[in-house]
Amino acid sequence: MQLPQFGKKPTGQRLERIKQSPNFRDGRFQNLSPTTTVSEGYSYAGVMYDYLFGKKQDVKPDHTIPVVKTDLQNLPAEDVLVWFGHSSYLLQVDSKKILVDPVLSGYASPVSWTTKAFDGTDVYKLEDLPAVDILLITHDHYDHLDYETMKGLKDKVGMVICGLGVGAHLEHWGFPANRIIEKDWWETVAISGNMNIHLTPARHFSGRGLKRDQTLWTSFVVETASRKIFLGGDSGYDSHFETIGKKFGGFDLAILENGQYNVAWHQIHTLPEELVQAAQDLNAKRILPVHSGKFDLGGHPWYEPLEMAFKYAAEANLPLATPMIGELVLLNDSSQVFTPWWQGIK
Repeated sequence: MQLPQFGKKPTGQRLERIKQSPNFRDGRFQNLSPTTTVSEGYSYAGVMYDYLFGKKQDVKPDHTIPVVKTDLQNLPAEDVLVWFGHSSYLLQVDSKKILVDPVLSGYASPVSWTTKAFDGTDVYKLEDLPAVDILLITHDHYDHLDYETMKGLKDKVGMVICGLGVGAHLEHWGFPANRIIEKDWWETVAISGNMNIHLTPARHFSGRGLKRDQTLWTSFVVETASRKIFLGGDSGYDSHFETIGKKFGGFDLAILENGQYNVAWHQIHTLPEELVQAAQDLNAKRILPVHSGKFDLGGHPWYEPLEMAFKYAAEANLPLATPMIGELVLLNDSSQVFTPWWQGIK
């Protein structure tokens, strides 16, 4: 646990700030609603046994997943998004480049020999990234906060915005303290120009070691004069989606977790049938589902999240963006059509 990839616990002034948070009680951060990692009727031991030894089907593709290699150094001069698989993506909004939860090492664990990326999906490397104005980290799990990626990013990033306590990991890995901004839910970071980034609730948990919930998990709202985008991070379904939707008056785009779910832990990850409801609660005009397409963490067929999102969004007549890894998403064109690229790949 002393290896650098496990990060660092908050101490000193950082810990004192955490203790002042209304979301930190009884020695740990809390969700807005009572939440258990393992659902009623299941046990942690049983869940782990099933994950390791249970019978699974199509959890990894048999063929290489199609990708697009976009030149990130020369993006078009408009608002766009590029998805790197799972929950990693680059936003270009109001000429600002915003990088979210980048995991570019080829694996999503503290060691390189487990949780490897699907064949063909690990095409974007650190050297492909342009200089980044803002790095957003939703929480400190390994599939969202990657040590190898962070080591290579620390000189490419203007500022980091994250939940309380997460900065301890980043500072331990060489990020200057004066470029790390840690906030609580419902706090705002004013960016130059007309952009504000708000931290908003999520229903999840945190931790890279034995002790959980010592850092804050969060969702984000990117708000400009002409656009509002919700970045959901990891979150089970709850009333916070409706609260956020009402507070901000709806969203042009909601980027929502859709993958690595299981009824055994449904309180901390959105189930497929809850995706559209979360978007409707947010009053979102368009959905982009993430948290799938690169790693097997949930044990469901790898294509199921996208197939279910495609089905439920069509039934609700809600525009859905399902790009291939690397394919440009045009944020000014909600009618942009994407092919169901996952179909026919097993």
